[in-house]
Amino acid sequence: MDRGTETGVPPSRGAGESASAEHAPAGRIPLAVVVVDREGMVSHWSRGARRLFGASKEEALGRPAVDLLPVSGALPDIADENTTPYGSYVAHDDLGPDLESSLDGRLPYRAAGRARLAVPDRDGDRVDVLWWAYPLVGPGTERLLVLAADTDGLRHEDDEGAVERIAPGFALHTDFPGADELAHRLPEILPSMSVGESARIVSQVLELGYPVLEFSQNDLIPVTPDWGVPRRAERKARRERAARAAQAGETLPEDLQDDVEDLEYAAVRERLEFLNEVSGRIGTSLDLSRTIVEVSRAVVPRFTDVAGTYLREQVVAGEGFPDGVPDTTTMWHRVALEHTDEPGRWDDVVPVGEAMPFPAHTPFFQCMTSGQPVLVPRISEQMGHMIASQFEKRDIRPLITGRSMLVVPLKARNVVLGFMILLRHPERVEFNDMDRVTGAELAARAGLVLDNARMYTYQESVAETLQDSMLPNIPPRMAGCDIATRYLPGTLLGRVGGDWFDSVKLPGARTALVVGDVMGHGLNSAAMMGQLRTAVQTMAALDLPPAQLLRNLDDLAQRLGDTYLATCLYAVYDPIAGELHLANAGHIPPVLVRAEDGRSELLDLPTGAPIGVGGVPFEAVRVRVAPGDRLVMCTDGLVEVRGEDIGVGLATLCESAAHPAASMDDACDTIIRALNPRGGRKDDVALLMARLSGIEPDDVAEWRLAPSPPEVGRARAVVREQLHEWGLARLVDSAELLVSELVTNAVRRSHGRPLELRLVRGETLLCEVDDDDHTLPTLLSAEPTAEFGRGLRVVSTLAREWGASRTGTGKTVWFELTLPRRR
Repeated sequence: MDRGTETGVPPSRGAGESASAEHAPAGRIPLAVVVVDREGMVSHWSRGARRLFGASKEEALGRPAVDLLPVSGALPDIADENTTPYGSYVAHDDLGPDLESSLDGRLPYRAAGRARLAVPDRDGDRVDVLWWAYPLVGPGTERLLVLAADTDGLRHEDDEGAVERIAPGFALHTDFPGADELAHRLPEILPSMSVGESARIVSQVLELGYPVLEFSQNDLIPVTPDWGVPRRAERKARRERAARAAQAGETLPEDLQDDVEDLEYAAVRERLEFLNEVSGRIGTSLDLSRTIVEVSRAVVPRFTDVAGTYLREQVVAGEGFPDGVPDTTTMWHRVALEHTDEPGRWDDVVPVGEAMPFPAHTPFFQCMTSGQPVLVPRISEQMGHMIASQFEKRDIRPLITGRSMLVVPLKARNVVLGFMILLRHPERVEFNDMDRVTGAELAARAGLVLDNARMYTYQESVAETLQDSMLPNIPPRMAGCDIATRYLPGTLLGRVGGDWFDSVKLPGARTALVVGDVMGHGLNSAAMMGQLRTAVQTMAALDLPPAQLLRNLDDLAQRLGDTYLATCLYAVYDPIAGELHLANAGHIPPVLVRAEDGRSELLDLPTGAPIGVGGVPFEAVRVRVAPGDRLVMCTDGLVEVRGEDIGVGLATLCESAAHPAASMDDACDTIIRALNPRGGRKDDVALLMARLSGIEPDDVAEWRLAPSPPEVGRARAVVREQLHEWGLARLVDSAELLVSELVTNAVRRSHGRPLELRLVRGETLLCEVDDDDHTLPTLLSAEPTAEFGRGLRVVSTLAREWGASRTGTGKTVWFELTLPRRR
């Protein structure tokens, strides 16, 4: 409160302006500001206090307040004169309790008073002083805030009693956001103040920017905590005179000492304004590249004419925190260069993107190893030559020689991430010690912002790597269906999420299709997604029914913890039966596009609760499908837009899914294009589309076999005959041998129920053998003399792919052979 704010608002007008305001006193009112600590000593003494009470700041600080302020008991108008070391006064009781009561802590509320004071430096003239005291509450040592003013400047010409009605007041109106909250918190500091009074204080501070005194609810007077405001031209002349005297080492007269303080204050204020401006311009995002550009542009041209930013290699690469102190082998990447020179002058000599080390004798190396700014008032010819020697076949000397240079480190957690080279034109004033301090503060803020962006980039890189490793590489062809997928990361901060898709090969030429979404974003969501996806794959391999699989997945999520929830849509496609078997756990429904007429529809499924809720049953439904139908499954990030009914997005999904497309990939792209522009995609998106081609009955052959050894020969015979019928004679030898091994093992393990043998001709030749034993076969290393163990090794060697899975009645062992190319 020591310094006022110039304003064009007339003193007698302001918020709360009325006709009565025209009687308010004109001009700005000086205000003395004094703070008293808990020991009763003065801890703050403004210049206004020095001029009003006569004591200098040096004389007042640390002295008892009772020796400096009118604090004796309340007296009538004709009272004994009281004396302080700096003058005498007469106290009045017509405005309330005396100040001494407030100083002693006997009054927990605002007090006010009036005293006539004789000030020594005014030749004994008496000054009528009006004061207010506010108790302060908080963790600091300050206890009392005292405001005082000379009543001579507060009088109405036509109202001698107006002074008695003066109280600190403030503007009455503001639309500033957050004002209500501040108004309710202010009584915690000034406990004697009501919320209404607090609201007026907050209004004044936020809207007008300076305090006022109030004669009444309608008479407001702006207050400058100084003894008057000289005209701007006069003030400028006095400051220039003070600056010349200070530079010449002359003893300044007292009337100029304040102007030196004003100069210093103006310089400091300018630096603070610059740093605040820079702080507001950098760190607007967590994108590392954007942050680098913001940091470089923030200082040109106000602080410097050229700004080059260099970062360590690990920071640019988005890797972990760089270890150790930089040395002459450390590579520094020039990541940004801003300047006010003619366009292109720097581009060829010092291009952005170049990486280089710096020798130990350079100021850059000194900055990066010490972590302190390095100031070079002017780059000499010798230093210019030394710096230029690092640039092969490029002469940088014309760009730097004669300029003032400041090198500031970009640090975070006491580790140098990079540095900035700041250069000023030769005709501009060179960098000084104050600039060095300013540059250090600037670099500290920029380093923090860059480190935040670096850490975010690093976390995103880790999360994306984790997520990429977990998202499957689904083959475009499965038994009886074609599959296309898309995954799009979100555009919000923490864009890596928990969306996933998957497909799992099941016995009977069936395929499980899965889409899920872990709620939330970031590394933890991606990790949770990986756990759930692995669990779904494992349980799908057990050929669990869809509803049972979701029930088990929900139980697993409960054991993993209650931190995350997930939605999941699980569908099993049987291309032989032409059927979908689906169950839903809180996910958006899939879209089925009919090949017959191109009609699309949202499948009506029981919604179910999300995975992780616990204790909720799941239901499954069966849907008949025809060859050529398409199933579209996606996560809600594709169809949901904030502030819009999700039904709009689902309708757009249905419409775009039905749009004709030349290929499955084109069909996916059509859906993405249709839904992405709708307000901008914020969440991540997983999309899976399957064209359900089916398998014709003529491409399937099945036999039931008795669990006896003679059936092995019969199995070889029927397979041989079927392959000749299909025109696959070239596969007969391999298929007979592999079928013989699988049926032999099934006969040996059977518990008496018939075996089932199935051949399916599709993209490959699939052979499956079912038995009633639940023990899965294991590939073992067989010794030359071993009686068992060589059969599965033969299968593993000759088959394109093989596997085994449990079923409700036992197990299925299968293998695939690649079909010969058609000529």
